[in-house]
Amino acid sequence: MRLGAGTFAACCVAIEVLGIAVFLRGFFPAPVRSSARTEHGAEPPAPEPSAGASSNWTTLPPPLFSKVVIVLIDALRDDFVFGSKGVKFMPYTTYLVEKGASHSFVAEAKPPTVTMPRIKALMTGSLPGFVDVIRNLNSPALLEDSVIRQAKAAGKRIIFYGDETWVKLFPKHFVEYDGTTSFFVSDYTEVDNNVTRHLDKVLKRGDWDMLILHYLGLDHIGHISGPNSPLIGRKLSEMDSVLMKIHTALLSKEREMALPNLLVLCGDHGMSETGSHGASSMEEVNTPLILISSAFQRKLGDIRHATRVQQTDVAATLAIALGLPIPKDSVGSLLFPVVEGKPMREQLRFLHLNTVQLSKLLQENVPSYEKDPGFEQFKMSERLHGNWIRLYLEEKHSEVLLNLGSKVLRQYLDALKTLSLSLSTQVAQYDMYSMMVGTVVVLEVLTLLLLSIPQALHRKAELEVPLSSPGFSLLFYLVILVLSAIHVIVCTSAESSCYFCGLSWLAAGGVMVLASVLLCVIVSVLTNVLVGGRPQRKKPIHPSSRWSELDLLILLGTVGHVLSLGASSFVEEEHQTWYFLVNTLCLALSQETYRNYFLGDDSEPQCGLHVEQGLDRVAAAWQGGPGCDVLERGKGHGSPSPSEVLQGSEKWMVLASPWLILACCRLLRSLNQTGVQWAHRPDLGHWLTSSDHKAELSVLAAVSLLVVFVLVQRGCSPVSKAALALGLLGVYCYRAAIGSVRFPWQQDSKDISKGIIEARFVYVFVLGILFTGTKDLLKSQVVAADFKIKTVGLWEIYSGLVLLAALLFRPHNLPVLAFSLLIQTLMTKFIWKPLRHDAAEITVMHYWFGQAFFYFQGNSNNIATVDISAGFVGLDTYVEIPAVFLTAFGTYAGPLLWASHLVHFLSSETHSSSALSHACFCYAMICSIPVSTYIVLVTSLRYHLFIWSVFSPKLLYEGMHLLITAAVCVFFTAMDQTRLTQS
Repeated sequence: MRLGAGTFAACCVAIEVLGIAVFLRGFFPAPVRSSARTEHGAEPPAPEPSAGASSNWTTLPPPLFSKVVIVLIDALRDDFVFGSKGVKFMPYTTYLVEKGASHSFVAEAKPPTVTMPRIKALMTGSLPGFVDVIRNLNSPALLEDSVIRQAKAAGKRIIFYGDETWVKLFPKHFVEYDGTTSFFVSDYTEVDNNVTRHLDKVLKRGDWDMLILHYLGLDHIGHISGPNSPLIGRKLSEMDSVLMKIHTALLSKEREMALPNLLVLCGDHGMSETGSHGASSMEEVNTPLILISSAFQRKLGDIRHATRVQQTDVAATLAIALGLPIPKDSVGSLLFPVVEGKPMREQLRFLHLNTVQLSKLLQENVPSYEKDPGFEQFKMSERLHGNWIRLYLEEKHSEVLLNLGSKVLRQYLDALKTLSLSLSTQVAQYDMYSMMVGTVVVLEVLTLLLLSIPQALHRKAELEVPLSSPGFSLLFYLVILVLSAIHVIVCTSAESSCYFCGLSWLAAGGVMVLASVLLCVIVSVLTNVLVGGRPQRKKPIHPSSRWSELDLLILLGTVGHVLSLGASSFVEEEHQTWYFLVNTLCLALSQETYRNYFLGDDSEPQCGLHVEQGLDRVAAAWQGGPGCDVLERGKGHGSPSPSEVLQGSEKWMVLASPWLILACCRLLRSLNQTGVQWAHRPDLGHWLTSSDHKAELSVLAAVSLLVVFVLVQRGCSPVSKAALALGLLGVYCYRAAIGSVRFPWQQDSKDISKGIIEARFVYVFVLGILFTGTKDLLKSQVVAADFKIKTVGLWEIYSGLVLLAALLFRPHNLPVLAFSLLIQTLMTKFIWKPLRHDAAEITVMHYWFGQAFFYFQGNSNNIATVDISAGFVGLDTYVEIPAVFLTAFGTYAGPLLWASHLVHFLSSETHSSSALSHACFCYAMICSIPVSTYIVLVTSLRYHLFIWSVFSPKLLYEGMHLLITAAVCVFFTAMDQTRLTQS
């Protein structure tokens, strides 16, 4: 079967996406879950252990507190309460921590440190996975057992005010609620006032058992201006006054109640030095947890230091406090200081219930649970507990009883710690079979791409895929039988759950057929190359055949980048790798321009100076033909030298362009500090986004939008020019409406809105420009002779994407867009045209600059840098498909715009019918190499200390990047088919 190189590459990337999806499903393990279904009703609690005695305590202990109030302050990190900021801005809370009736803890939140997974951890006690990062955008109803579910089942009345994520997670669980959106981050006042306004009324009432308040303002301030903003202090003071109001109200009500009340102050996650969250820095994972109640009265001189606990411990503690069963999926331990004032029998009962719950969870998730140290400690504790009960029932007061009780207590606490640790580490149990299946598919695709290079980059850009030979059929059936046998053996002997084994035979068989086909194709290609032999060359390759400095840079840069992915520091600071490669590329281009213009290195036929031509000659040699006659765009003896083509000012612009591009890149590096090591350092972006420099930001945004219009409008039709101008004006109006920038006649920013009308105004022009470009492309199919129609259509599609990026970019990032267009213009006019690079080199340059601009935007391999607010531009409610698309486009705008420009450039500036096919193949290849290598590295490093904090987020980015590449390759192939139709 004969395929074009572009079509072949697009198919390969699509198969690679499937392989990555299977690998990711195996790599990110299923969380520890109880097999008992929550809808089947509550199980009876475990009876108190007894050693021959007749203990009748078979019910749950009564609640310890009458009412529970949870005040969750979003992005409240520990030093905001326990550090100098707490002393200065939260004096009442500081007094309670140091001298009041309270217990203080530093609760560690496991990554990913975003809101929805952390709420799940607090209420269920389970460890959410990285897939919850995606679900955080649209939180589905929580089906797992939780404190909220148990409280509702027990008839307790729950009231909630705050982040609407709770309402989505726990629908129909609250008797009264008022949700506020968490994505309108420019609002940090009303979003909290909407919570506080209910307090006076609800605190006077007594018709509730549990009150949950989730304040978002602090998190929004962090996203806007970072943790060192003066707004942080004001917000902390506001939260301190709220806490004082609630605490005094609860104390006044206790006189009428038999039990004390409990006030819980906590954070869902912390805040990084840049104001974001999602990763695993100390500032993001350390959150304060303060339990305040009159039951915790301390004696004179009793100094209580904040001890480190896990955030998952909150669920078990709240369940015991309310007299509820501990959630079945909880891996947390009871915070013992809460119950240490109770009688010994009650303390042991609480600890016994917690260890029984953890041991059941261990039995259901670990096949060899009996050998687990925690389970052995639990059995020992239970036996000692039974002996204590027998002694207690015989004689209630004795020294032996007290000593044995203390020993049982310590044994239970040790068992709890070990069981919790065992269940937490169970999260790192990988589904190796699914990972291996995905890895095999991805590596097969990469191998096939590498073997296809000579044919794919040949002049014809076509490949012969051997699918019909008899040997192929025999090998195919043999491989299918082997893979089926392996599948049966693995799935019948697997001790733990396996995603690939859980698939239907049709789906699993389809993947095995695909893997078999790929393997057979690889074997057939290798057979044709090795067994078929190489025919005698008709004439030798041109003696000057060699790789240019640029080709060597491309090769060494690609290999160096791939090797750097094996080090955690290089992954964290990957932007430095791309900045270095782009800067080195500029220097190499400068050297090439000087050589061509001053040294006259163009007297010989330019044979062998370019990647595509060199590979072309290799393919020609394999096929018995000469390799020096395949030169694009008229390269050879008859083509004029660059110095003859350009004279005067244009010649000097060619010489200066690499240095101008280098200067632009240096300016962009100072705009956004990214990565980990230097992310906290001040940059131009932070300076511009501060409230004191709104005028400067407004001027810079306006100038950037003007530059964008000047650079883009040159290739548009008159109608599209007008739409582009109005659209860019609408972008500025949108940013002015939400308060990011202002018009000269505006004196203040009191009239802040969501800017929905302005954003939708821009969307109309984006869709209009994209529609016009698509119409021109379809028209070019009919009017094949008019090549200009297609060129204009491609540029208008590119212009529509630029306008959409301008809308989604934050104002301080608009210079990134303007510089991107400026660099593309300089390279098109003064580098790619005069130096006559081939399609392969131009593709690699576009790819490198696209990756660099991904980081120039402020992105990194840290989930915290994803700007989710881009997904809600122009939307007043969450709509899943548009929100996901806009967030993805806003994040990957750099690579997408450079890929779109590449399609236009090769379609309009080259006369080779195979340029787009070559570009599509090279684009797929250069993306597949790091992805394929990285999944092998991640598999080998799966027990690395930084696997969840560094390597796993990067793996998600790589998977998403591959999906974006698949879409780009499909666009390449569609445009290539259009070109073939015209020709």
